[in-house]
Amino acid sequence: MGGGRVLSPVLLVGAGTGEATCGILYLASYLRRGGIEAFVRLWDGDETEAEVVRSFERLVTRVRPKLIGLSLKWFHHVDRALLIARAVRKIDPGIRIVVGGNSASYWWRELNAYDCIDDVVLGDGEVPLLAICRGDAAPPNCVTRTPDGRSRRLPLAYVQGATNTEDIYYSHFNELFLSQMDQHSFSGWVAPGKGCGENCLYCGGARGNQKAAFGRAKPFLRSEESVRRDHQEIADRTWQMRYDFAGSTAEFLGSTWAGVDLSRHCCTYFLWGVPKLELVAALAQTFQRIHMVVDIGCFSEQQRLEQMGRGLLKPCAKDVELLEVIEASRRHPNLDIEISGIGGLPFASKATLAEELRLVERVISLDCVVGYQRLESQPGALVTEHPARFDMVSEARTFTEFLDYFERREPGDVSVPMIRFKDAELEAAVQRNSDRVDALAWEHRDAKRNLVVNGRTRLRNTAPWTQQFALGDWLGSHRTPAKVAQERVTVVRSVDGTTLSCAPSVSPRRFSDPTLMQGEDGAILLAALTAFERPTTVATAVTQLGAKARLDPGSAREVIDHLVDGRFLQPA
Repeated sequence: MGGGRVLSPVLLVGAGTGEATCGILYLASYLRRGGIEAFVRLWDGDETEAEVVRSFERLVTRVRPKLIGLSLKWFHHVDRALLIARAVRKIDPGIRIVVGGNSASYWWRELNAYDCIDDVVLGDGEVPLLAICRGDAAPPNCVTRTPDGRSRRLPLAYVQGATNTEDIYYSHFNELFLSQMDQHSFSGWVAPGKGCGENCLYCGGARGNQKAAFGRAKPFLRSEESVRRDHQEIADRTWQMRYDFAGSTAEFLGSTWAGVDLSRHCCTYFLWGVPKLELVAALAQTFQRIHMVVDIGCFSEQQRLEQMGRGLLKPCAKDVELLEVIEASRRHPNLDIEISGIGGLPFASKATLAEELRLVERVISLDCVVGYQRLESQPGALVTEHPARFDMVSEARTFTEFLDYFERREPGDVSVPMIRFKDAELEAAVQRNSDRVDALAWEHRDAKRNLVVNGRTRLRNTAPWTQQFALGDWLGSHRTPAKVAQERVTVVRSVDGTTLSCAPSVSPRRFSDPTLMQGEDGAILLAALTAFERPTTVATAVTQLGAKARLDPGSAREVIDHLVDGRFLQPA
């Protein structure tokens, strides 16, 4: 122990909406093993400032945290991180507020200027955060606000080597979460290690920035044993596994899967470059379904090779290598591929734009999904910091410019600052190409997903998971009034992980929550799912819903179409 005041319990949250990064789960697990009572709020659906304040008032009342840790990994969450920090400071000025993550480490000087932030953790958070919680007077790799309002920053040194890296793994999943909904929001991420060895010109987390902001000279992969512990802890608690192990082998992953049955799990695998065919086969043999995302940098081979030759892009496949992997992967019916690339990278020309479009069309013709986006500004990325070197302009470069951009966004707006070409004619051509690629990609996605349903279509309820919970357990006691806490909620998950929560006995007049389908609406959805427990035609189900749920045919069809779109119902 450090001799100071021990800060426990601890609440760790993400700075953005949706699911927080898996980093807070590794941190909370580590703190628990270090004797600190740590909790996570993994899912955040708040839209407005009022909702944020209301949520944290309830969370603080439930947990009574001495410290709240904010994960600011992604730069586009910086405005929300400050909003949360200000809200917590007003709710309880005695709570110590700590921020960490890639973006927090990069912007530590700017964040340290806000009096609603007590500490900024630079780089890997396990050792520094545990030191803060134990009351250490000088926690490593932290910028700390002292009692007199000043700031102290010790020399940056990479501290991960000071602990046993075998001790970074998931644990205590039965104790970390504040609700069943939060636990079931976990998407199954298994971190491969820490850091990146590449220096892609568009990435704020490239090797150079990792060394400067984290003190990490080079990346490392976790050991087989620590990854195996992750699988053992989470396999029974998630419907899929998600990975981005660069350069991993079938032998390595096979060892980490030992003793764990994943035959009914799905897998999403993000690859930097084409995988070895042995790895593809191992995935297909291990998981029920696999979605493999292959990042090729950009869809123009000429542009790709130009950047690689200048040391500005990670090693990426040539077109022939990519097509060979696609062809080999098509032998596995439970595996589909998405090819991902960025449009509008430097060195674009009329020739590269034509080449980009040809490869996109070729990939789609092979029934592969295309993931595509224009080049965005990322703090610290080479092209963001020095756009003039590439005859480009960045819509944001400084902390203030990024913060101003995100503060102006309306709720629900997920746009980010972009990087564009100075040459207006070239920029227009790049945007036309981008629009065309987007149109092709979404047309193909819609065609793969959409199902034409008529009265004769036979559908079946294919939801692989249905459970009931007490409403207070599902939403958490901090969100559920005592008067409805024991009411039952039926939770259904589709094959794609979409969750449907129905509480027919809870009238919106008694209690309302945006994540629930309540009262009559909830009852109708459950009745529709019940109608398709066995293969049934749509016409028959419409008649049943009319008799049992008093729905007119048009409304019954709307309900059925909604469930088909969510993939709760699929062709028999």
